[in-house]
Amino acid sequence: MADQKRLAYSIIQFLHTQLQNGSMSPDAQESLEVAIQCLETAFGVSMEDQSLAVSQTLPEIFEAVAGKELEHSRTNSEPVTPSEDDVAEAERLKTEGNDQMKAENFEAAVSFYGKAIELNPANAVYFCNRAAAYSKLGNYAGAVRDCERAIGIDPNYSKAYGRMGLALSSLNKHTEAVVYYKKALELDPDNETYKSNLKIAEQKMKETPSPTGGPGGFDLAGLLNNPGFMSMASNLMNNPQVQQLMSGMISGGHNAMGAAGSSPSTNDLASLIQAGQQFAQQMQQQNPELIEQLRSQIRSRTPSASTEEQQE
Repeated sequence: MADQKRLAYSIIQFLHTQLQNGSMSPDAQESLEVAIQCLETAFGVSMEDQSLAVSQTLPEIFEAVAGKELEHSRTNSEPVTPSEDDVAEAERLKTEGNDQMKAENFEAAVSFYGKAIELNPANAVYFCNRAAAYSKLGNYAGAVRDCERAIGIDPNYSKAYGRMGLALSSLNKHTEAVVYYKKALELDPDNETYKSNLKIAEQKMKETPSPTGGPGGFDLAGLLNNPGFMSMASNLMNNPQVQQLMSGMISGGHNAMGAAGSSPSTNDLASLIQAGQQFAQQMQQQNPELIEQLRSQIRSRTPSASTEEQQE
């Protein structure tokens, strides 16, 4: 049962990654959310069960198996230099893959690049282009693997380092991403995309939870410095009914309406909740921009991906 839970966790982790990719339709996202809930209920696991995580993600495991199968098919065979026809066909397939990328048919692009690699596996460009397609599909582990292959073939290929940095950033591995962005800039010092992505990765690496911040990087300090919010909060706290309710709760010796030796009643708590709801409605009416800002802070989980470069 333990292995089944670990497998279920890996599947749920993969589905969460697809949701975060943001490339699916609302209906598809809803279907994935339902699938995640069903798996969590059936196997009694959730994303909080970090102890169930394995060393590799599901896409990484699949890539490893697929790579071994390809490697096994070539076992005991001497390296073969591709023929002129194979080189030409591989280039045609790569061009078709580039066209599919422009049309945002990323799965088809992966297929064409893969066929080009089969014909000419010594071409770093094919691996690097497929890495870009994998990133568009949210398969950042696959992108990292292909970038590693491209760098292994051509250690001076700046674009492979840049795309490796982008994939690692998407995996929140910002320290590693900085190393690859710096190498990309070393090889291509004038590339503005690498400079911009390096700054973003370095900033993410330096970021630490604020002592006044809440879960998920919630900007409490900014909220307390917002004049509109503080004005409405002041009005709420100056409300005589709210003051009476809070005074009774804090003292403990009187209920919120002043009766000695008793706790706040359910009605008194309901009154306090009602006052809070009125405060929220007032905020919505008087400062809708602030409310939207708060919602955005709560919703935000990951940085947006930077613009991808053109395929070669």
